[in-house]
Amino acid sequence: MLTFSEAQVSTWLLPLFWPFLRALALLSVLPVLGNRSVPARVRIALAGFIAFAAQPSLPALGAEVAATSLDSPMAFMLVAQQLVIGLSLGFAVRLVFAAVEFGGELIGLQMGLNFAGFFDPVAASNGTATARFFGTLVAWMFVVIGGHLIVIAALVQSFQSFPIGPEPFAFVRQTLPHQWGAEIFAVGFWIALPIVTMILMVNLILGAVSRVAPQVNIFALGFPVTLSVGLLGLLLTLPALEAPFTMALERVLENFR
Repeated sequence: MLTFSEAQVSTWLLPLFWPFLRALALLSVLPVLGNRSVPARVRIALAGFIAFAAQPSLPALGAEVAATSLDSPMAFMLVAQQLVIGLSLGFAVRLVFAAVEFGGELIGLQMGLNFAGFFDPVAASNGTATARFFGTLVAWMFVVIGGHLIVIAALVQSFQSFPIGPEPFAFVRQTLPHQWGAEIFAVGFWIALPIVTMILMVNLILGAVSRVAPQVNIFALGFPVTLSVGLLGLLLTLPALEAPFTMALERVLENFR
């Protein structure tokens, strides 16, 4: 009769279990794959596949970690470490998406479209037309440029930078993820700056026209002109959206490599 001891089963399963937890935490909050429309069983299956496929490139577990029992306090600390790193990686990618949507919010505010708000059932929050447009566009771009593969590669490399160990918050002390929020405003302003500058020039011209010809109804003329210039600016600047998005994505993922 073939029998296995608890130590043998732990030796076989623990090298898969810890990467599985980190990958599952990432996929739970990752844009596109972490949406409510993606079933939980799909994310669990993907996390298991990533943990299994990454085994040849993962560092060997330390003797202390390999001998850990799943009902010990150290196992709780190891679980916390995988969750913290996986959730932080997904949070970092979400920051880049939020930065692009913030740029759309700024553009819509200058174009006068922010009054057209609606409820987004995917994000379960209110959104505006331009922010939703930029969010959908960047989600497609994320898949087309292989962003999901870049994130998975960063996940695998994070086991080299932050190996499995009993210190769950060493990662937080080293990378300071609470400072990543500045990326939203930097990238958002960078994306919105060309169109905001164009609309600012239009507003200056309209202000000069209202002073030169007071009989012109500037309120009736200003909105269609501003909207037309904003749409033209969107048409001209959308092909250049990939550069700031990929640069911001690479910059936040460098914290895990």
